[in-house]
Amino acid sequence: MRIRSDTNSVTRKPTNLTIRKDIIEEAKSLKLNTSKAAEYGIIQAIKELKSKEWVEQNQVAISAHNERIDKQGVLLKPKWDNR
Repeated sequence: MRIRSDTNSVTRKPTNLTIRKDIIEEAKSLKLNTSKAAEYGIIQAIKELKSKEWVEQNQVAISAHNERIDKQGVLLKPKWDNR
């Protein structure tokens, strides 16, 4: 699933959420759009979990790559690296 950054043209589904009373009261006092704030928070949580899953799924390859770099160094040496 890919999460779109253009949220204005996406169909929305009405959903009931249970959120702490003090948080909702403060959000309303700040005139915060709670639906968009909740949506943003959910999107961030999805991205974070997918990132963690990707690292877990690719840990063997990441470790092998890092081990090769430790033994052989990088394939291309940057011009700014004067070591």
